Amino acid sequence: MKITAEQIAEVLNGTVVGDSTVEVFKLAKIEEGEQGAITFLSNAKYNNYLYTTKASIVIVNKTFQPLQPVKATMIQVEDSYKAFTKILEYANQIKLMKSGIEQPSVISEGVSYGTDLYLGSFSYIGKNTKIGDNVKIYPNSFVGDNVVIGDDTILFAGARIYSETIIGKKCVIHSGTIIGSDGFGFAPNTDGTYDKIPQIGNVVIEDHVEIGSCTTIDRATLGSTIIRKGVKLDNQIQIAHNVEVGEHTVIASQTGVAGSTKIGKNCIIGGQVGIVGHITIGDNVRIQAQSGVGKSIKDGEIIQGSPAMAYNDFSKSYVYFRKLPNIVKDVEELKKIKDKENLS
Repeated sequence: MKITAEQIAEVLNGTVVGDSTVEVFKLAKIEEGEQGAITFLSNAKYNNYLYTTKASIVIVNKTFQPLQPVKATMIQVEDSYKAFTKILEYANQIKLMKSGIEQPSVISEGVSYGTDLYLGSFSYIGKNTKIGDNVKIYPNSFVGDNVVIGDDTILFAGARIYSETIIGKKCVIHSGTIIGSDGFGFAPNTDGTYDKIPQIGNVVIEDHVEIGSCTTIDRATLGSTIIRKGVKLDNQIQIAHNVEVGEHTVIASQTGVAGSTKIGKNCIIGGQVGIVGHITIGDNVRIQAQSGVGKSIKDGEIIQGSPAMAYNDFSKSYVYFRKLPNIVKDVEELKKIKDKENLS
């Protein structure tokens, strides 16, 4: 779909400098711009590309003053980075604007769904599932019985949603993600074997949640595993049974959260973090990458290390740790001097 500079400026509340009728139909980096592409400039390191790019339109900040003539049409906005993000969102919406039910696919008895459903081929919808308006379920997806999916939610190809899961509005579930699989519950026997503990709870995902590819969220033993509104989970994360993740918390890839742990709101958790079960992590906590968290954390703390400790303490300790060989050498030298003094 082609769109003119004038139309884009209206969407972005910007000002056109150059040909307002020029049309674009694709997006590009400024250094890779081609005719018919729109790009943006926000980082001063890329200023020189503005004068050489072949892109038809460049979004720039209103405060930017070019030092030489610019061939491309410019659209001046308050924040070029945010403006280009808005264009990306718009382009993505157009790309995902699918509807209809492809075959072969299965819609079981008792299923209800709203307007503009897209159901990709080789997908399965279980009994009594309720699906809202404008939901997109891409090919090879599985949705179990008694699931609820809110309006404007997207399930990308190969997502697996187990029975009784509740997913809110405007959520995005990426490919290969599994929601509602059994929690890891086993009771040991005296002979060394284990009996499986039935996991009869569910998973509740509130509105505006995005979950990356190949992430697993286990159903609760009893009650619910809960992902609160606005949470963003990266790829390849493990959320165990009965965990609760607070509003607008962000968790990076390869993090694992053990059962029944409660994570507060507005937390930022780095990649490859391990969190034990049955603890509480407060609001606004920052956990640095590769930390091992073995105890509860108070609101607003920043921690690092394994076992994790206060970030400032870790930084100071790490300085000494790096110097440990020299410290040991100095101690040994002092010991030798003391031994000589004792002999004399």
